[in-house]
Amino acid sequence: MTEIIVAMITGVLSLLGVVITNYRAAKSTQAKIETGQAVTDCKLEELAREVREHNNFARRMPVVEEQIKTLNHRIISLEKRFNER
Repeated sequence: MTEIIVAMITGVLSLLGVVITNYRAAKSTQAKIETGQAVTDCKLEELAREVREHNNFARRMPVVEEQIKTLNHRIISLEKRFNER
């Protein structure tokens, strides 16, 4: 009878050890996942900021190109007037 009680106590303590170990491992894994997610969120925010900055630049470039064309025409006109004198 005492062997059965000893076996049951050993089994319960073994099960308790496994449960505690699994709980701690899950908690550690969850902390690592949360840290990784925070890093990913930060990188994603930075990337979104860079994309917005690029889009703003891409919208402004045609305007700048048009202004350059206009300035080139004005320079050519001025050069022609200056050369005619």
